[in-house]
Amino acid sequence: MEFLEQVITDGAAAMSGLCTSIGDRLGIYTAMAGAGPMTSERLAARTGLNERYLREWLAAQVAGEYVAYDADTDTYELSDEHAAVLADPAVPTYAAGLFTMLQALYRTENQLMENFRTGEGLGWADHNPALFEGTAKFFGTGYAASLVPEWLASMDDVAAKLRRGAEVADVGCGYGHSTLLMAQAFPASRFHGFDFHRPSIEAARGLAAEQGLSDRVEFDVATAQDFPGEGYDLITFFDCLHDIGDPGGALARTREALAEDGTCVLVEPNLSSNPGENINPVGRGMTASSVAVCLPSALAQHGPEALGNHAGEDVIRRIAHKAGLHHWTLAAETPVNRVYALAR
Repeated sequence: MEFLEQVITDGAAAMSGLCTSIGDRLGIYTAMAGAGPMTSERLAARTGLNERYLREWLAAQVAGEYVAYDADTDTYELSDEHAAVLADPAVPTYAAGLFTMLQALYRTENQLMENFRTGEGLGWADHNPALFEGTAKFFGTGYAASLVPEWLASMDDVAAKLRRGAEVADVGCGYGHSTLLMAQAFPASRFHGFDFHRPSIEAARGLAAEQGLSDRVEFDVATAQDFPGEGYDLITFFDCLHDIGDPGGALARTREALAEDGTCVLVEPNLSSNPGENINPVGRGMTASSVAVCLPSALAQHGPEALGNHAGEDVIRRIAHKAGLHHWTLAAETPVNRVYALAR
């Protein structure tokens, strides 16, 4: 009976995730943030959305304890604490972007069932665009909180080069959030973002223009095995090496492209190759995403390895060593990520 209750709880959370995504994408949480108690009518006026749908949505939010309800005044309130998680993508506690990915993941179910039978992959570009948007929103928040002030700050020599002026390649950059964060922090350096997914590169170029960073940031379509350029002082892989069908080839190309004293920063999920060590909310969510996204993406590239996102440090370190990156340091760690510094 305890397990039955757990499964029902999980199912309810999965169902309500749709409502969370809708609230995030339509700006409902943002409209409620800091506004105090409000009726569904007032929320409708504030958002321009249909009151009857909002009232139904609010009932689901109350049931999940995301929103508080006062029966005496028939009002709903999003607390400041909950707003910090649901309403503001600029703060490090924002997590609602995670739910944007759900629509894309559930759309792949039939294809994944077939892949389970055949062993075939499902390419990154074959997913619904909601996956790309949600991934950028979710990981971008964590990078904003940690990338410059913690991860790069923990590597004194790397940070010093970036301040003086360095050449940087961000491989598998997606929408370019990681690239642009570094460019904002280190104006003397030049940054090159590469990804094999053209729509993501186009989105990254748009963001660079919006932020006024096009003078020192450029984005191009390229794979991790053939990205252009030589003599990079820093090459980064943010949560993407495990999605690559030939991670060894990617790191071998990295060794070729690095300056003699250059550094490769590799950010990977903080997961263990031992399934029993991933029994926690982060482990559960990320290993599930590997079933739907990471492993199929690598298999679709028909490379020599399909790691999944919990291959573990030993496996990735072996691949790096074989590629000629023999110096390996754990530079930083968060509940979600482990950050490694690699060199020749």
